[in-house]
Amino acid sequence: MTDNTPAPQVWPTLRARDARGLIRFLVDAFGFEETAVYGEGERVDHAQLSWPLGGGIMLGSNRDTPGDKWSLQPGTFGAYVVTDDPDALYARATAAGAHVLQGPQDTDYGSREFAVRDPEGNLWSFGTYRGEPRKG
Repeated sequence: MTDNTPAPQVWPTLRARDARGLIRFLVDAFGFEETAVYGEGERVDHAQLSWPLGGGIMLGSNRDTPGDKWSLQPGTFGAYVVTDDPDALYARATAAGAHVLQGPQDTDYGSREFAVRDPEGNLWSFGTYRGEPRKG
């Protein structure tokens, strides 16, 4: 039996007013892969969307539950996501209705990137910058 569980990674999380709609948008516009979605009807208790190059995000429906220990306001999330082809992804994202904050551009640190908002108001920046090498 092969274990396909990903190695430990950072998984940012967010909440959404329309979690199922946001999942559809993130899959269609950005290319996230719907790995798991749990919940009944329009409510999403937990969803995992995997990024093709590794890692991903987790999200769920906004909850107005007193004492919620994981209270996050919809539309307050922001992420930088590595992509190998930002121009093609920009075309895909804008065709799907992403709100453009910054079109594709080259940076002084060697990245090609763009920034958009999703329908919930979350900020997404996609680019080729993979970070600096780790120190020995």
